[in-house]
Amino acid sequence: MVCSGQGTQACLPLRLSPREPGHWGPYNVQIEISTRHGHLSDASQERIKAKAEKLLKIFDRLTAIEFIIDLTVPANSRVDLKVSAEHKHDFVAHHESDNLMGSVDAVLHRLEQQLRKYKEKVQERHRNNDPRRRAATLPEREVE
Repeated sequence: MVCSGQGTQACLPLRLSPREPGHWGPYNVQIEISTRHGHLSDASQERIKAKAEKLLKIFDRLTAIEFIIDLTVPANSRVDLKVSAEHKHDFVAHHESDNLMGSVDAVLHRLEQQLRKYKEKVQERHRNNDPRRRAATLPEREVE
């Protein structure tokens, strides 16, 4: 937090989001949608982007979201999703079905689970990092 002036209570977060001028919060994430052997309409791409932005509600430190949609077989579309987070963590999910938007939903659900698990792991690591808590949880040895 950055506080201004003497005795002033106006404090601002250190980072400014480039989404909107004056909007405080997480940085923008790059969302890339690429297709193999076919083309997606602009409306489909916008729906996929809107769904992908919901991942930021779970974990706000994402840097890139990349969809690769393979339309080689018209009756069966494969969706690969790669999400990059801060500190060099990549999350990957794949799904293949006859319904494109169903595949997108399934892939996003799998990524949500991975992000929730990772976020819980990071939070638990920070909670248990306090030496006083570690000492309190260690079992006492009996002396004979």
